[in-house]
Amino acid sequence: MLPVRQILSLPDIQLSYLEWNQGKEPLLLLHGLADHALVWSSLGDSLGDRYHIVAPDMRGHGESSKPDRGYTFTDAIADLEALMKHLGWSSAHVLGHSWTGKVALIWARQHPECLRSMILVDPIFVWKMPSVMKVTFPFLYRVLPFLQGMGPFASYEDAEQQARQLNLYQGWSSLQQQVFQAGIEQKSDGRWGSKFIIPARDQIFEDVMRVAGLTDPIDIPTLFIQPEQGVNRTNWQLKPYRTSLKNLEIRQVPGNHWPFLVQSEAFNQTVEAFLEQQREHGSIPEAYVPTEL
Repeated sequence: MLPVRQILSLPDIQLSYLEWNQGKEPLLLLHGLADHALVWSSLGDSLGDRYHIVAPDMRGHGESSKPDRGYTFTDAIADLEALMKHLGWSSAHVLGHSWTGKVALIWARQHPECLRSMILVDPIFVWKMPSVMKVTFPFLYRVLPFLQGMGPFASYEDAEQQARQLNLYQGWSSLQQQVFQAGIEQKSDGRWGSKFIIPARDQIFEDVMRVAGLTDPIDIPTLFIQPEQGVNRTNWQLKPYRTSLKNLEIRQVPGNHWPFLVQSEAFNQTVEAFLEQQREHGSIPEAYVPTEL
């Protein structure tokens, strides 16, 4: 089924989102930094007959508003809670990729009643970062794969040529082409660039540096999806999640940091199996034992 594009008008922004609305179980899909809701097309189509799925363009991204300010974790969580209220959801299964994996963790710590379960897809920057790291941000903006497609580019062709070199478009499938095309626009000066804006990038990184994602134990059933070529490849990277997440399951999947774009079938099956387990049990069973790699 095809999703429907919806708009929620909030006091300070308009939040655009995709909705697959055939099932009843609420599932909220959160994209990573510089991406947008269309990255979840394959997963939404796969699960749309059983779940009520909503995938927002986070503020500063995609078709949502792009104010000059308001890109803290607090702002992001307020947007999501307003969206859930609008949908009539008291709680939902929440999937977060990369940066929004940290959003989900902070949200789960502050308002655990809002999350039925969590799925963390190769989350990044989970710890509070040392202030000295701020001087490296300009370098990170140039080298981080998910920011290299921001532009500006002299032409659409130049932008596409750059995109074809990035990991998230590895294979250049029809879905990846749609994601690329939906995330780029021609600017007022005639050049081309990402719909993701620089103020959002800068303020998100500021808050990432300031706020820790894991500080207290969290009991919410959680699936950690670890791509074989993703960011989290070592035991020491997984240790804080194993320590703080008390109902944790870790599953490896093929692909890189964007397994839902480069290995979507295996990714979809992994998400589906975890969610079906939650539907069957309502919560993690008493005999549950966290998976060790």
